[in-house]
Amino acid sequence: MTSEPDLPAATAVTGLTDEDFLADFHHTTVYGATAAGGIDRQAGTAEHGAVRAWFRARAEALGMTVTVDGIGNQYATYRWLPDGPTVLTGSHLDSQPLGGRFDGTYGVITALHAAARLNGEVRAGRLDPVHNLTVVDWFNEEGARFAPSIMGSSAMVGIKDRDEMLAVTDVDGVTVRDALESIGCLGTDAAPDVAAYAEIHIEQGRLLERNHTTIGAVTQSWYTQKLVVAVKGEQSHTGATVMADRHDALVAAAKIVVFTEDVVADYEPEKIVTSVGQFTVHPNSPIVVPREVDLVIDLRASAAADVLSARDTLRRKIADLAAERDIRIDVEDFDIRDIQHYPLDGVELTEKAAADAGVSCMRLETMAGHDSVAVNRIAPSVMVFIPSVDGVSHCEREFSTDGDMVAGVAAFTQIAGRLVTGALDTTAPGEPLTTGSSTTGPSTTERI
Repeated sequence: MTSEPDLPAATAVTGLTDEDFLADFHHTTVYGATAAGGIDRQAGTAEHGAVRAWFRARAEALGMTVTVDGIGNQYATYRWLPDGPTVLTGSHLDSQPLGGRFDGTYGVITALHAAARLNGEVRAGRLDPVHNLTVVDWFNEEGARFAPSIMGSSAMVGIKDRDEMLAVTDVDGVTVRDALESIGCLGTDAAPDVAAYAEIHIEQGRLLERNHTTIGAVTQSWYTQKLVVAVKGEQSHTGATVMADRHDALVAAAKIVVFTEDVVADYEPEKIVTSVGQFTVHPNSPIVVPREVDLVIDLRASAAADVLSARDTLRRKIADLAAERDIRIDVEDFDIRDIQHYPLDGVELTEKAAADAGVSCMRLETMAGHDSVAVNRIAPSVMVFIPSVDGVSHCEREFSTDGDMVAGVAAFTQIAGRLVTGALDTTAPGEPLTTGSSTTGPSTTERI
């Protein structure tokens, strides 16, 4: 392993200041801005296209070369060396509906400014890189409009098939391919060869805030999976069908929602979470007993065994419910993600970088999924958090302070500087925890 560079926190070389970073970050909030202070720019929408165009222009103004691959990932590169792999850094610019302005965007703008600062160090002769440096804006990390989430990075690393992802449709029948073409982001450039990856993100939790700590060095992701549930009853007249003759899909679906919340009661607090985030009623008429309800259950835990146990409990309860109410319920496993352990060398690198930047640091796990979970399969990856006020995310109230954001830029610049000088070149990518299931999990439907 090469010696680590002594990188200054100051930005005199590039002329970029912390105020410049904050100006760029806060400027991005105009794209898809909501009345309550959040953003709504789902993948492939006009608002998303506008902020992505701004990213390309800003990167080019900073002297970077921008390329776009066949699933819409955008790459802005400082090519200091003629060939060889690059250090990849970044996050995503798409959001949830009525989402927050920090999720994803903070990581992209931080990576952009860290890269520009390091480019100044290279040009001044104070940093001798062995790799180039690329900032990525991943396509469709959120999965709000097009499922699954983490789409662009998963296709890039080979977990998902690109053509299959391009054919995915939203609720209106628009394909990913059509959406990318509509915003000018269906590229033909090759994805880069990645030496290492680093991503900084808001925590979306309370651990850093509770512990009065500025930087989180992420050690592992949680085991996650979804259950896609179709509750199928019989459509009938709400006023003319007696109660005993009804096969109401909505009542059964409501019970499943309650099952989903109650299932965590027997597990260690704050080590497992469940929810129903998507719920669609058919035909959704005020005078029709619903014939079908489609919903998605999200299960996540620090231990894979807890998710699998909760899943089995839910399936049993759903089977009993179907028999009790004389209806059919289809349950499909979907989007299963094994635990990813981030390399210990990267965790320790984050701790050293935080110390050199003069900020506090602690180790923690990520409950949420991130693009680093995908990239960690092909290259040693570093995942970094800054605090989220009240732990709130995926809503307009999401917030991180300017002070924490600026501190994150300082630490992340240290991290990226170490990576481009080869700090993780002898480190292997992370490995999934063996759980007995495949990486992508089963794709089976159980009819109940």
